[in-house]
Amino acid sequence: MNIGRGSTVDEDALAKALADGTIMAAGLDVFADEPNVPEGLLKAENASLLPHVGSATVHTRQAMADLVADNLFAWFERGEVMTPVAETRDVPLPTR
Repeated sequence: MNIGRGSTVDEDALAKALADGTIMAAGLDVFADEPNVPEGLLKAENASLLPHVGSATVHTRQAMADLVADNLFAWFERGEVMTPVAETRDVPLPTR
């Protein structure tokens, strides 16, 4: 089972191993090129594929919500965030 990062699994090799019986079954909820899932995995009857739900616990979702709030407070108080995203580096600072 892979609920980490899609890139940790060689999806083509996994699809081949599932097809030829090297691996009996697999369960995945992340993929290297989400939302695109390799055709070989989609066709594999011995693969269970889900949308990314591995983080769907009360504890994890609360931590995610807390981090969003902390980032928003930091942005509006200091013009910086705790967990910056490269794509947003050119977003102008808030004006007061």
